[in-house]
Formats: sequence, C-alpha cells, structure tokens
Amino acid sequence: MTVAETSDTLQRYQEQFLSSLLSETGNQSRFVEPVAFGLTPQHATEISKLVLDGVKTATGSLLWSYQADGRALPRLGDIWVVIDGNSNPVCIAQTLDVKVIPFNEVLEDYARWGGEGDCSLQSWRRMYWKYIVVECQRIGREPTAGVPMIMEGFKVVYSQPLHGF
Repeated sequence: MTVAETSDTLQRYQEQFLSSLLSETGNQSRFVEPVAFGLTPQHATEISKLVLDGVKTATGSLLWSYQADGRALPRLGDIWVVIDGNSNPVCIAQTLDVKVIPFNEVLEDYARWGGEGDCSLQSWRRMYWKYIVVECQRIGREPTAGVPMIMEGFKVVYSQPLHGF
C-alpha cells in the first residue's frame, strides 16, 4: 500500500467510526496519529490482535521521544487508530488514563494491562527496555532505569472492519 493509499484508508476508517456515533455533543476528544505497537511490522500485527481482543488495555512510551519529536503528549479522551504491520486499521481506541512514571517505578498492574508476554513485570521490563534502548539511540539520549515513561490506559471504542473491501 502506498503512503497516499494508507492515508486515504485511515481517513476513511476514521470517518466510518465518526459516522457510527449516534450524536455526541460537546465531545472534546481528538484524533491523534495512528499507533502501530512494537518495533517491527510483525509485532504490530501480533499486538494489534491483543488490543482488538481486549487483552492489551495499556501501553507505555518514552517521554523523551515525544519531546525530541515535538509531538503533543497523550491526554485523556485522545482517539487513535490502531494499525497492523501493513498499516491497515484494526480498531479505534480512546485514552482513559495518562501518567508519567519512571521506568523503574512502573508497577505490576501496567505489565498485566499491557497484555504482552506472560504479563509479568519482569517480562514487561525486558520488552520495554529493548524499546527504550532503540528510542534512546534514535534521539541521542542515554537510557537509564529512571527514564520517564508515559503510561496510557485505553479502551477499544470501535472495532468494525473497514467497509467497502
């Protein structure tokens, strides 16, 4: 799929979701960039299924990455398209909770809500440390145990397949 086709597909999926809503007045939610979980397209596809199945209801990201990229931080009510490793829309999620927590202070609950691996804190820390190292290399920072993580709780708010295919 080309970048233009991907963009058009994501736009159509967002419009499909919005048209599915009955009528919400005063909705302060905002669409933010699509999310592909993991470090590889294969991870993105595998993890998107965990989101769709309700197994994964939380995620973490590096605060320093947002700052380095000049991106707005996640906030309550954000709405985003979860995409698979081929940039296809899988579902739409909404942010329910946002906290900044040092990596070494993230609790077992987030590991369980993260839904990956065996859902233990040890497994979560191993997986996220790999992510932290890659991101720190990308942005020119030194990874530390206290690196600030943006911990986000979310729920799937729309999971219909894209119409017209």
